[in-house]
Amino acid sequence: MSETTLPEAPLVDAETAGRAVAGGALFVDVRSDAGRAAHGELPQAVVVAKTDVGRKFAVGEPGALEQLTDKDQEIVVICGSPAGSGPVTAELLAAGFTNVVQVDGGFPAWKAAGLATEEPVQAG
Repeated sequence: MSETTLPEAPLVDAETAGRAVAGGALFVDVRSDAGRAAHGELPQAVVVAKTDVGRKFAVGEPGALEQLTDKDQEIVVICGSPAGSGPVTAELLAAGFTNVVQVDGGFPAWKAAGLATEEPVQAG
């Protein structure tokens, strides 16, 4: 029995993603709590756990993201790498979202491009 792989959203470079976010795209950070704590936050992003994607992207349902307007809304998904964001974008596309991209190189590429990040909180 083979596992079916769903198509993932296109990869865009960090600069292109940054312009989309600046233009009003919904920016979704699906990195783990540990990943954000270790590497830093994205102040303009909405954090969604990968396990909550189905619930958080149920347009018009209780518990859905309040920033979510419709399935044609522009959405930029970021993780630590496309290996993390790819399955999330595939889930969104399968759910009928039409305007989804993922950041090529993930958070490291975003930070390297000089886009807005917050440094990780140092345990002390």
